[in-house]
Amino acid sequence: MTDWHTPYRRMQLKVVAFVLGLGIVIQIVKFIGFLIRRLIGLGAVGAAAVVGGVVLLVLVIKAKMSAFVSMILVSMVLALAARVPVGEVVQTMIDGMGKTLGTVAIIVGLGAMLGRVIEAAGGAESLAARFTRILGRHRVIAAVTAASFVLGIPIFFDVGFIILAPIVFGFAHIARINPLKIGMPVAATLLTLHVVIPPHPGPVASAATLGVDVGLLTMVAMPVCAVVAVVSLYAARMLKVDSIVLESGPLGSARESAESTYEPGGVIARPHATGPGTVVFLIIEPIAQIMLGTVGQMVTEKGGTAHAVLGFLGSSTTALLTAVLLAYVIIGRQQRWSLERRGKVLDSALPDVATIVFVTGAGGVFAGVLVASGIGKALAGALVGIHMPIIVTAFVISLALRASQGSATVAILTTGGLLADAVATGGYSAIQIVLIQMAIGFGALGLSHISDSGFWIVTKYMGLSVKDGLKTWTVLSTIAGLAGFVLTGALWLVV
Repeated sequence: MTDWHTPYRRMQLKVVAFVLGLGIVIQIVKFIGFLIRRLIGLGAVGAAAVVGGVVLLVLVIKAKMSAFVSMILVSMVLALAARVPVGEVVQTMIDGMGKTLGTVAIIVGLGAMLGRVIEAAGGAESLAARFTRILGRHRVIAAVTAASFVLGIPIFFDVGFIILAPIVFGFAHIARINPLKIGMPVAATLLTLHVVIPPHPGPVASAATLGVDVGLLTMVAMPVCAVVAVVSLYAARMLKVDSIVLESGPLGSARESAESTYEPGGVIARPHATGPGTVVFLIIEPIAQIMLGTVGQMVTEKGGTAHAVLGFLGSSTTALLTAVLLAYVIIGRQQRWSLERRGKVLDSALPDVATIVFVTGAGGVFAGVLVASGIGKALAGALVGIHMPIIVTAFVISLALRASQGSATVAILTTGGLLADAVATGGYSAIQIVLIQMAIGFGALGLSHISDSGFWIVTKYMGLSVKDGLKTWTVLSTIAGLAGFVLTGALWLVV
């Protein structure tokens, strides 16, 4: 029997891994170069986009300028360079800010409040201690990632990550693990499901445009997403995160706990800490509420009262508000907090998330300017003209749109619209159309960077600088997207 643990075999495996990794890096570099050439080929607008992106990175990473100020400044200059009418520049920026914050601000605020109450009561630590004793330290990362897979089916990416963030730091503290080793695969798993699996808005809307069988899409995509989650788990282990110094963020005390040192088995949930059962209930409650609304809307008549009520109850805002109120009552009573103390605990979460909200909004400004300039649409049109195989075209266009304007949902919807005619007239089978839709989703999974609101949510919650976020989260999301596309392409060859 071959011993794969000998130094020689290990060296062989390392060489193979290095060659494969080098090949992937080369292809990514080639693709980025291709995108740049295409953008410059679009004229002054494309060149301005390239220069603007470079300047933005220099300002944030090298000059250490505020990310908020940098993105506002570069967005304004880019809008002028892209010949957006002078009188419309500021309004375009305001629209980009408003559109992003309209969906993010309330969710981030309520999610931060829920996390702060749980953390202040010792709930995250208590839950992590219980599960670590049951599962063992070596299974903690896999267990939390698996939980995020289940959570990510009905829950939007940003909501799921905000809910799980305090739990991530709690587990990291108890298991003596760098929080990034848990948070990165959790975020990648949540985003994978968000861009591929119904009932998330991008895949649902694009599926309707392409005529995809949603049931078949779910059945085929679910195991592929599970494999991608495993790939993300192992890829996250290869990221060099131990040397990264985490910055302050909305989970300050949890982060300090995660970075503290202590003896094995020496950390016990603090006296009178909220029990794990309460924490599980507060996490599951909004998930169940959202699932009830989602399923209920599927089985009720659109436009009816029941459909509207279920949509209201199942919205992320309503579900998180319900969870916050329950935490206010249940944990407040358990901890014997006064009403004043309860209110102060809730309010204490808001200053810490202010940076996330404003920076995310600035990312929306940058993305809005890119959309208004027509860069993404022009680039997509240029890529369509290359006449690649349709499944490759679907992935590349979606990836290009994701990189150029940030929003995964917009990338999915736009790509679906661009390919609708080709799919309708191509004579493809039902399973092939499903695979085209999956390729679009996995394209929108990669290259999450400064124009993506999710980039700022992940990096700011995890305490990452922009530079470290690009080295970790951007790389991991791209690896996940490439892995998903490779698996989808393999299925395409079989069917």
